[in-house]
Amino acid sequence: MIGYVTLGTNDLARGARFYDAIAAELGVGRMMEFDSFIAWGAPGGAPGIGLTKPFDGNPASVGNGVMVALEAKDRAQVQRLYDIALANGGTCEGPVGERGDGSFFAGYFRDPDGNKLNAFVMGG
Repeated sequence: MIGYVTLGTNDLARGARFYDAIAAELGVGRMMEFDSFIAWGAPGGAPGIGLTKPFDGNPASVGNGVMVALEAKDRAQVQRLYDIALANGGTCEGPVGERGDGSFFAGYFRDPDGNKLNAFVMGG
């Protein structure tokens, strides 16, 4: 049902570097690109993620309680995605580790504009 999720940015070039690195680790690239918008993913594949300057011309801001979750293939990829995020201007929002009863493994981070994401894997 979801084709892609869009997050706002005030610096598309800076955000593009962050998401290019995240997308590369997930095995996808840019699937759409315009002057004020870039989306990463695979057409016809799993939902993608887009980054845009707001259409109304006002500054982008983050939504409190809004988060994009990136499904990893295993725990090692969760760690790599978290490390890539921090190495590319992201900040820690919760270190990598088990959550709950151990059936959920995730690391939480924010992109350079403050948008919250996580990388996760269910089960072992």
